[in-house]
Amino acid sequence: MNIFERLAQVEGYQYVAGVDEAGRGPLAGPVVAAAVIFPPEYSNSEINDSKKLTACKRDELYRIITEEAAAVGVGVVEADVIDRINILQASLQAMREAVLDLLVKPDYLLIDGLHPIDFDVPQKTIVKGDSLSVSIAAASIIAKVSRDRIMEMYHRQFPQYNFLQNKGYGTAGHRKILREIGMCKIHRRSFHLKNKNLPQTALDWSE
Repeated sequence: MNIFERLAQVEGYQYVAGVDEAGRGPLAGPVVAAAVIFPPEYSNSEINDSKKLTACKRDELYRIITEEAAAVGVGVVEADVIDRINILQASLQAMREAVLDLLVKPDYLLIDGLHPIDFDVPQKTIVKGDSLSVSIAAASIIAKVSRDRIMEMYHRQFPQYNFLQNKGYGTAGHRKILREIGMCKIHRRSFHLKNKNLPQTALDWSE
């Protein structure tokens, strides 16, 4: 899982950051990205794509990563920005913010997916990178856990949507509530199909 990091280090790069995001698909809440720099030769066989791990394991690895990484950064882009610039651009913006949040400036980026970000260092994009690179996998865990915790906070503000359980994803129960009472301020308006005829809101958007 650290072959991409080692190849970059062989080429002379010292601070290699893995970058990934969580939350492109939900109907509500932010997209969250993370960037992780590990010490040279770092390896941990338990770190994997966050989607392949249980919530309990993600929490455990989140603690380990934050303790053992040389630097961890997080970027958050909220729903109103997603609606304004689209989810792809919002994801790239969150990734850039995560890299800028690092206390150690990276000299090389490993990015999950197809698209580089607006940052002035060499980059390598890796499809399914969260299954191939330890630093990207670690970033996927940090991003996922961070986003879940944000959604848990939103649950306390908007308990009727059960964000504690659905984390903003379009579950049957979430869609049922949307049909009944409409969207709150953290819903992504651009993600709702017009033929769903969802009411714009039944809540005070100033909350």
